[in-house]
Amino acid sequence: MRLTIHLDTFDRVNPMAFAILWLDNERRQWSREGHMGLDLPEWGALQVDCGNTLVCGPHDSTPCCVLEGLDLNTSSGPFEGETGRAQWCADSGRSLTTGHWHVQCVDNENTEPEDGIFAAGDNPQALSTRQTG
Repeated sequence: MRLTIHLDTFDRVNPMAFAILWLDNERRQWSREGHMGLDLPEWGALQVDCGNTLVCGPHDSTPCCVLEGLDLNTSSGPFEGETGRAQWCADSGRSLTTGHWHVQCVDNENTEPEDGIFAAGDNPQALSTRQTG
């Protein structure tokens, strides 16, 4: 299952801040599809802890953002339109900034993307992120 997640309302970071992430539940990876005002790497790893999804960088387990209540381990899985609170924690030395996450799309097909970090196996460093249009 792949999810398109929209993060927004991080007013203390930037009033216009948002990010659109593409989550691959099977590979436990994510890619950045679009963003403004949030400093995110192009891709990274996903972890699930106590019913929350941790959006981590590509080379460490420190979360950039915690998607509270988005539990990728549930059998029913997330659904389109599901929402919750997001805690932005990428700015070291600053307190957590609260925003929201919103599931825009759930893709249960086993199709491979044309472009993006998930398009060519396990070497996401050599690939560019998928472009949305």
